[in-house]
Amino acid sequence: MASVSDVKGKRIRLLGLVTALIGVLFIVAGGVTWGMVSTKLAAEDITVSADAPMLAGAKVAGPLEAFVQADVISGHALKATGGKTYAELDKEDPLRATAMNASFLRASLFTSVIAFGVALFAIGVGVVAILIGWALRLVGAQAAPVLVETE
Repeated sequence: MASVSDVKGKRIRLLGLVTALIGVLFIVAGGVTWGMVSTKLAAEDITVSADAPMLAGAKVAGPLEAFVQADVISGHALKATGGKTYAELDKEDPLRATAMNASFLRASLFTSVIAFGVALFAIGVGVVAILIGWALRLVGAQAAPVLVETE
């Protein structure tokens, strides 16, 4: 006795659904991460310096503001130390603490910029996974049923 089976199509559609759900999970995780980093950064109440090349006076709550402020801090530190970096200053130089603090502030701001990038990457991966899942569901819906011999 022969029967028609759509197991192949069902499996492809199920794989598409799982892939799309993983995509949704990535989008949610990326969005939550972006929101958390933005909220924590805004809570620090940092304002982009007035002498910044752009975004002067803006509250630091996003990747662009954080990047610009980190660059401004670098300029201020180099100006204060006569163009020398932390490593170039003598160990007894009192400006070494200024250079070190500037370095730590810049590193913290750059860490938030990287976190925003990772969050955006996760969102992008999620969108791609949803598109792949949708395509798999379309392919699965059009998969030809298979004739299975049963006894």
